[in-house]
Amino acid sequence: MPKAKSIYVFGAEPQAGKSVVLLGIMEVLSRQVQKLGFFRPLVREGETKDDAIRLISNRYHLPLPNRIKYGMTHEKARALVAEEKYDEVLKRILEGYGSLESDCDVVVCLGTGFHDIPPGLALDFNIDVANNLGALAAPVATGWGRTSQEVIRRSLVLLNLLEAKRCDVLALFVNRVAPERVDEILGLLAREKSQVPIFALPELAMLAKPTVGEIAEYLGATRWSGDPESFTREVEDIKIGAMELPNFLNHLVEGTLVITPGDRSDIILGSLLADAASTYPRVAGLLLTGGLRPAPQVERIIEGLRKSPVPVLTVEVDTFTAGTQASQVRGRIRPENPRKMAVALGHMEKYMNAQALRQRIDLSRPERVTPIMFEHSLVEQAKSNRRHIVLPEGTEERILRAAEILLLRGVADLTLLGPISEIEQKASSLGLSLKGAAFLDPAEPEHREEYAHTYYELRKHKGISEQMAFDLVADVAYFGTLMVHRAEADGLVSGAVHTTAHTLRPAFEIIGLKPGFSLASSVFFMCLPDRVFVFGDCAVNPEPTMEQLADIATSSAETAWAFGIEPRVAMLSYSTGESGKGADVDKVREATRRVRSLRPDLPVEGPIQYDAAVDPSVARVKLPGSQVAGRATVFIFPDLNNGNITYKAVQRSANAVAIGPVIQGLKRPVNDLSRGATVTDIVNTVAITAIQAQETVSQSNAWMRGSQVPKL
Repeated sequence: MPKAKSIYVFGAEPQAGKSVVLLGIMEVLSRQVQKLGFFRPLVREGETKDDAIRLISNRYHLPLPNRIKYGMTHEKARALVAEEKYDEVLKRILEGYGSLESDCDVVVCLGTGFHDIPPGLALDFNIDVANNLGALAAPVATGWGRTSQEVIRRSLVLLNLLEAKRCDVLALFVNRVAPERVDEILGLLAREKSQVPIFALPELAMLAKPTVGEIAEYLGATRWSGDPESFTREVEDIKIGAMELPNFLNHLVEGTLVITPGDRSDIILGSLLADAASTYPRVAGLLLTGGLRPAPQVERIIEGLRKSPVPVLTVEVDTFTAGTQASQVRGRIRPENPRKMAVALGHMEKYMNAQALRQRIDLSRPERVTPIMFEHSLVEQAKSNRRHIVLPEGTEERILRAAEILLLRGVADLTLLGPISEIEQKASSLGLSLKGAAFLDPAEPEHREEYAHTYYELRKHKGISEQMAFDLVADVAYFGTLMVHRAEADGLVSGAVHTTAHTLRPAFEIIGLKPGFSLASSVFFMCLPDRVFVFGDCAVNPEPTMEQLADIATSSAETAWAFGIEPRVAMLSYSTGESGKGADVDKVREATRRVRSLRPDLPVEGPIQYDAAVDPSVARVKLPGSQVAGRATVFIFPDLNNGNITYKAVQRSANAVAIGPVIQGLKRPVNDLSRGATVTDIVNTVAITAIQAQETVSQSNAWMRGSQVPKL
């Protein structure tokens, strides 16, 4: 099979779920391809309104129009076909693709759906486009409502058709298979010994469930009340509010969209109260029909519930029509719904053999790493050996949203701390599923007394009394750190709400430093467009001594190695080599000598200026023959002032992604979040903490022996 330049994903029949497969393939490629592109042969109204383009652009940070393009609109294509100019359609699509192909290493194409062109023509059209683009085809069939034998028969017929049309096939994906039939189908496929890999993907009911926002869009409903996040709630069921309230409440289930005339005040108020009550299931939303407004008194209540998590929609049509239309809406994967993206990615990672795909695509490992590759590598490595991470700020919305994504992707096992009823209520109000997470309340006596005794034994030599210990362990940061100390969790992530001191003080008191480490320090992973640097220390130590600076350098090199970055250490200063004089540059010079004596196998250069560390042309002039100059990957700043200023300057001016701070030097991993951390920041930090927790003595010893850098 020739090396792939492009991959063409398309549905071989209606409702196959090609977006799930698209995400899975993009995820595999994004880890290994620097210049990844995305192409759609046909779109409805331009790239800004195309769901697939918005999804891929948002998820993989692909710029328009450099890395994302389309051939033409459906309207133009239909006009040309009506004029019997089918070849002209293919020619224009190829022209649009050609300008993208020249700028990208690999282009992923998403074919047109069966709802866009006549069903009888859709399959042939997508095969023609794939062939004209010279792409490897990735057809997606459906197993919905079919027996195992029917799935096999249809799969082989489709592969024979593609072979007859001389279409090169990457793999066949049979999606939406009944979960209980997956193993049987895989067994039958093994007997067929097909030369093309065939993946059976079980039906995921959640992906088919529409959100309240998707129903609102389909019905042209007016959004009357509810915050933007509430419209991403999945609708699990639809109920028409026609009964009297007591009987109607008996029929509520989790995630119900209540459809009722706008003048049914009893149903409206009862649904809002049921959602707020812990004794009733969560209500996904309210759809008020008939163009009717509730009574003024009820409107006043709804106006006062602007912060209510229940979204309220209004439509002009009658209740029966609204219910019929709402039941026809099928959910889609959109950038506004990271939860569905996480579910789809976790699903594909479980049932798709990524290694087999990489081999068929014939991808070599790139020499440089992009931010997307690095971030996705974090998740992949964390999943390889799941660790247990405790999140003390269990009632914070961003933590809860990140926790759901982490659980759906299988990144780590989680414990959330805080009042259990408050965590459950907050998660429910946000429409989140935290299945698999543990909740603990540090204030509960059964845990508090035991943990207080542990803390007292650790700190009584510092004058801590039993009562002081009892009071302190009610603090979630202390409680979570004690969980890590007692090996009831492998690591801790906090700081979305708490200060850095609040997060790290318990770690210093309870966990302590690794043997041989004189201090804890931090690094940021600075993800530039085509490489990842390690900056240290930019967050913890204001004025490190010479010895401490050397320790920061060796710690940062070890951290780089653990995350697949070959450490070449630059000890930064305002001068390079022997040119500078003064106490500050002398400190860096002596620290460099100390690193070389402690780690003679570690490439290190210092003092060195930043430009000489990163620019090969400058390095050739200032430090010719250096192993590090012009090629540095780990940058050690002389003090916190320089480090913090530089990392933020690089982050803003170079549009770099800064991941961190990552705390190093502790016996067990504890990491601090910025109080402005996004959900993505939290997911990345938990993945990093899990990877730190995976480190073993053998891995550490391997690094000490100078073994090859592990590849993420």
